[in-house]
Amino acid sequence: MKTLAKISVVVAGYVAAIILALAAVAIRVARTSGPEAQAASGMYAFGDSVLFVAVLGIAALVPTGAALFFLRPYRAFWYVISGLGLIVAVTSVVAAALFAFGRHVAGPSTLATWAALSVLRILIAPILALSFLVSAVLSPYRVSRLAFLAATVMEAAVTAYAIVVWFVPLLFNRT
Repeated sequence: MKTLAKISVVVAGYVAAIILALAAVAIRVARTSGPEAQAASGMYAFGDSVLFVAVLGIAALVPTGAALFFLRPYRAFWYVISGLGLIVAVTSVVAAALFAFGRHVAGPSTLATWAALSVLRILIAPILALSFLVSAVLSPYRVSRLAFLAATVMEAAVTAYAIVVWFVPLLFNRT
């Protein structure tokens, strides 16, 4: 396959992922347009943005996998991208630690502010875990594969932490 055809396949995949994410948000907006949505428009807008990012992130795994498959022969690319993947994964662990320590701080403080902002980083951990797993599967080199697996484990651990902290109490505190 020629280079232009490879690029076209990847770009078409990303365009399809964007269209799919936009369609998911449009369906959600059509189903939730009522007085409740008007009263809490900011919360609904945030939910729409989270839905868009989630659907786009999952749908974009296919063209990302295709791009990574096409880039398999380039050793330097894999070493650089796996190192960057480890750095990104460490930020999720730092965000989880900031959230764990800063959410119990009373009153305004720098730690409490960072803890509040760390939620945004924690929310994308599941998508990044899947991305790093796809990268690990497609990596042709052992060092980069291990780096991606380590990044996957870190992102998965942060995802598990978020589930335990945010969702498990909802199940056990029903009245």
